[in-house]
Amino acid sequence: MRYIIVFLLSLQCFAQTVNDLPYYEIPEAPQVYTPATAAARMIDGLGFRYYWATEGLRTEDLAYKIGPDSRTSGETVEHIYGLSKFIRNSVLSENKDDNKGELSFEAKRKQTLLNLKLVSEALKNNQGTFDLASTEVPFWNIINGPIEDAVWHCGQVVMLRRASGNPFTSNVSLFSGKVKTNN
Repeated sequence: MRYIIVFLLSLQCFAQTVNDLPYYEIPEAPQVYTPATAAARMIDGLGFRYYWATEGLRTEDLAYKIGPDSRTSGETVEHIYGLSKFIRNSVLSENKDDNKGELSFEAKRKQTLLNLKLVSEALKNNQGTFDLASTEVPFWNIINGPIEDAVWHCGQVVMLRRASGNPFTSNVSLFSGKVKTNN
C-alpha cells in the first residue's frame, strides 16, 4: 500500500511539472492582427516546436552528434537557450535574463520556454501598435536573426533525436499547435 501511495504522489508531481511548462500547446490566437500579436504568434510557434523537440530527450540524445565537426543535441539546446535570452533581453526593457551560470538540461529547457512566454505575453499585452524602434536591436533583425535561427535549430534537435533512436512524437500537430487526441 505504501508503494502505491508513493507511486501516485510521484505521478502527480510529474504531471504538475509537465503542466508547469508553457507551450504544451500553442495558446489561442489573438482576435486581432497587429504587428505585436503577429510577432507574439511567431514566438508561440517557436515555443511549441521547442517544447516538443526537447520533450523526452535522454542523456544519450543530448550527447549525440552526427559527426566530429557538428554540435551535439545538448550544445544545440544550449544555443537555443542563448537565442531565447537574446530575444528576451532585446525586446523587454526590464525583467532581463541575466543568468550566467551553468544550467542542467531541465532548467535550461524550462528557462528557454519561460523566456519565450514572457516575450510573447509582453507583445500580446501591448495595446495599439508595437513600436519596432523601441527594442534594443531592430525588431526586423530579431525576426530574421534569433527567432528564425531558433526555429532552424529546433529542426536540428528533431533530426538528431531521430538519428539517436528517439524520434519526435507523432502525437502533436505543428499545423494546429495542438496535441492530437486518440479517439
